[in-house]
Amino acid sequence: MNPKISVIMLTYNRENLVSRAIESILTQTFTDFEYIIVNNGSSDRSGKIADEYAEKDSRVRVIHRERGNIGSGRNTGLDAVQGDYIAFIDDDDWCEPDFLEFLYNLATESNADVSICGAEDKNYDEKRVMTAEDALITLFWRKYYNVAFPTKMFKKELAVKIRFPEDEVYDDISQMHKLLAFANCVAYHGLPKYSFYRHETNNSAWTTNHNLLDAKTLDEYLKTYRERTEWLSGLFPSNVHTWQYFEWSFMISMVEKINRLGIEDCEGQLTAMISELREKRDEFTQSEFILEFEREWVGKYIEEERL
Repeated sequence: MNPKISVIMLTYNRENLVSRAIESILTQTFTDFEYIIVNNGSSDRSGKIADEYAEKDSRVRVIHRERGNIGSGRNTGLDAVQGDYIAFIDDDDWCEPDFLEFLYNLATESNADVSICGAEDKNYDEKRVMTAEDALITLFWRKYYNVAFPTKMFKKELAVKIRFPEDEVYDDISQMHKLLAFANCVAYHGLPKYSFYRHETNNSAWTTNHNLLDAKTLDEYLKTYRERTEWLSGLFPSNVHTWQYFEWSFMISMVEKINRLGIEDCEGQLTAMISELREKRDEFTQSEFILEFEREWVGKYIEEERL
């Protein structure tokens, strides 16, 4: 019999943290799972530590591979899964003991293709059963949950349809909206069952310390957000203005941060964003979604003399 859940974890040079992540899965109240650990070419003891756990617990499978990006590592994990549902954990984070049970029950009770729990920093005792479009809009507001793959569980037949990009750094921003878009139902209950460990070597560290923002990162985000807007506009044309608003909302937030923090590495991107926001100023400021502080930023930064 195949396990009910496949848990995928990619690890790379986390020998001081990976045991905490592994043990938080092995002590779950829900026990019918396989734990696929992909050692992404670690040069420290991370892979060896994973092997030691596999020797003690038959649910753990370790796949050793040469160094690649996060997307290629997660694809390796997806190629190996046998469970009906798939969950992800990062090697520097940890879960509550009922993390898997909570997400599995949430999914099965609502017959949802995706179930989502809260995290330590996004804690809401609120339940929602959503359509794909509602789940996407909620995602883009970033209040209840974000694009990170941890905190979510996916039906296998949905998750394996999407391949992670193998030539990019930030696979979550390019894939999460596609998974939600193809879901027939998304179930959310925001109780915190997952903890993200925030530190400066974290792949997404710049999102909490904006001083770490650089031109390469911003280019990838802007490219992905543009592709996201175009893709969703084709799939859900009735919400074209919604998808476009969220792209411009990201731009104005970056314009504000680059100016306020004096980030010199992004001058070219700053000029391009100001140019587009100036061209689309009326459409953006007349959006039903625009927030008051965004309107103020437009007035402060999107002016012809700044170009």
